[in-house]
Amino acid sequence: MVFDSARFDTRPVADFDMTRYVRQTYCSWEDSGWRSLLVQRLEHVPVVEDMEWPGTADLHLVVPVAGRAVIETRSAGRERRCVWARGRLELGIPDRPVFRRYRGEGAMRSVVVHIPRGTVDSVAAQLGNCAVDFDAMAASLSAGDPLIEETVLALGGTGGVDDLYAEAAAVLLTVHLLTRHTRLPVDQSPTREDARVRAAMAMMRERLADSITLADIADEVHLSARHFLQVFKAATGTTPYRYLSRLRIDEAKRLLRDTDLTLGQIAARCGFADASALSAAFLRHTGTRPSAFRNY
Repeated sequence: MVFDSARFDTRPVADFDMTRYVRQTYCSWEDSGWRSLLVQRLEHVPVVEDMEWPGTADLHLVVPVAGRAVIETRSAGRERRCVWARGRLELGIPDRPVFRRYRGEGAMRSVVVHIPRGTVDSVAAQLGNCAVDFDAMAASLSAGDPLIEETVLALGGTGGVDDLYAEAAAVLLTVHLLTRHTRLPVDQSPTREDARVRAAMAMMRERLADSITLADIADEVHLSARHFLQVFKAATGTTPYRYLSRLRIDEAKRLLRDTDLTLGQIAARCGFADASALSAAFLRHTGTRPSAFRNY
């Protein structure tokens, strides 16, 4: 697997004066000759009143190494407040501009690792050609990940090594992010045409709020429960229970993002007994709690 700098999308920031907000003290492209991974060490201005940081195609990971601030952020129509503090990992979602303001305490410095979108798409394809849910990834990472944090910091202090090192690090980070902090989409079509599987999927979507069993779904498509389980798993690669669970979690994500419904109301709409059951299932599927996902 070979990557090069052409896979980095720097065009969206061509007219953006980055020097107003940060000073670059290390750049792996220039200082280490890397082409597979862009690593920067940055010093940030202490006060920002209204900054629009343009979106780029690359996925980037930010780990503060000095300073502290409460940062007000607006992105994708949502506002949130987060704390800038040493070691607190943040993921920048590709192609999404961010508006920010803050007043920092002390010198603010960070290490930023940019993973080319081409690398992300290539690894995702090898893992099953999945569409990456970057929002879910960002929410999951908000709870922290020691491996990612330590790898980013290590890359920020690395110099004088071959680009092969950078290439391996890019793949390692990407595989870890895709396998530990996101899930395969539930909207994958069956691997073979099967009207019974389509009908079962439609029923599960229509009755997310209901307490339905494997026997209920099998009856809908006129199969025994055992035969239906075999047919569904052969067509989709997963069980009806897991598929239904992912549908419910995805609907919960949508409601958390787009509505002000309480956790109890969302639980009822998504087929969970109560808010506690929703919270436990959400944590199991995404690695984070509904409250953290909503606040991101």
